[in-house]
Amino acid sequence: MIKKESSILIVDDERGMCELLYDILIREKYKVQTTESPNKAIEIVRNENIDIVLLDLVMPEMDGIDVLKEIKQIKPNTTVVIMTAYGTIDTAVKAMKLGAYDYITKPFKMSKIKTITARILESKKIVQENIHLHKELKRRYKFENIIGNSAEMQEVYRMIEKVAPSNCNVLIQGESGTGKELIARAIHYNSPRKEKPFIAQSCVTLPENLLESELFGHIKGAFTGAVRTKHGLLEVADEGTFFLDEISCISPPIQAKLLRVIEEREFKKVGGTEPIKVDIRLIAATNRDLQQAVEEGTFRDDLFYRLNVIIISVPPLRERKEDIPLLANHFLDKYNTSAKKNIKNISQEVMNIFIGYAWHGNVRELENVIERAVVLGTSETILSQDLPPQMQTQELEERNSDAKTLAHTIRKAEKERIEDALKQTNWHKTKSAKLLGISRKTLWEKLKIYDIKKE
Repeated sequence: MIKKESSILIVDDERGMCELLYDILIREKYKVQTTESPNKAIEIVRNENIDIVLLDLVMPEMDGIDVLKEIKQIKPNTTVVIMTAYGTIDTAVKAMKLGAYDYITKPFKMSKIKTITARILESKKIVQENIHLHKELKRRYKFENIIGNSAEMQEVYRMIEKVAPSNCNVLIQGESGTGKELIARAIHYNSPRKEKPFIAQSCVTLPENLLESELFGHIKGAFTGAVRTKHGLLEVADEGTFFLDEISCISPPIQAKLLRVIEEREFKKVGGTEPIKVDIRLIAATNRDLQQAVEEGTFRDDLFYRLNVIIISVPPLRERKEDIPLLANHFLDKYNTSAKKNIKNISQEVMNIFIGYAWHGNVRELENVIERAVVLGTSETILSQDLPPQMQTQELEERNSDAKTLAHTIRKAEKERIEDALKQTNWHKTKSAKLLGISRKTLWEKLKIYDIKKE
């Protein structure tokens, strides 16, 4: 199906090359157009929906680099593959920096063209399907803004659906920024307790004495500054759900008091003597391995086993990259609304950066990146220049790395072509240069560079 809907434009001043590529790609059921005119190619891209442009680098009417710039300005999401028989390191790097998807040298095998076009169109298909899925997601796939259609997230959804109706304790494991609190809220709001309070507290934002008072409350005069009796969050959460984030950070004394809450459903305020009964469901979260913390002696084993009834593991964003387009477009909609913007889409180049990025801050980092891009963006499309500097730097480093690999491939291919030409002409330099399409002087320079000598 994707092939029938995909459009490819071939731009080459050599009619024979256009016809050859046309014959190959039309058999693959693509919609194929050819032109020998760079200006005509620009008009076609401007007026039609072209998925891929196979663009010759050296043409008499206009340089391929200039055509590439025009195409990327008109339609940033159009994928451009540069073709040339004059491959050099400089042009390879320049083309890639300007947004070329790939760079291949003539002569090339037709299987290379088939492979690269299929890979590009499959990538576009995945992005488009994810955008469509984002728009059509049903309630059971969202769970209060939990976005994702990957196998890993499907397992998380199944776990939420299974545990939400029960009253058991849940431990959510995952790196910072993966959305552990969203999952806790989804469990609560899909449970019989949904009409009751959902109270959340992070264990890393407060020192031990303040955390204890925040959780359990205190009576007047319990410590300096306790000028009145305070209700703890556990008391406020009665009949509802209490979410304790980064539970591995709590001290042993607080661990002991929390264990009593789980076992006896009661606790005492700081400085108090009267037990306070509560009916809460406890959901805890951690970005650490609690089993290891138990082995290291920093976390009580009895509390661990009480929390360890049901475990939900949230995958980091780098392990569910197929969800990135869904998430990115979800956040684009969200911040378009809040910032009163009308940015319509995210460029393919930016989506490629997103998919290749490490996302150490996970979903939270992606959301922040999209919010920044929406606020700073000046066009209808989020472009690479709208991204934070570190992402642009990484993109440049990745491209330079690709360019180095590509340069090695180009040099190797060029050396092999020169050696083949020399063999065909029995080492006749003038004939070899003519066969290669270069001057005799250039051939001599290449022989020195590649240290090619007659056996």
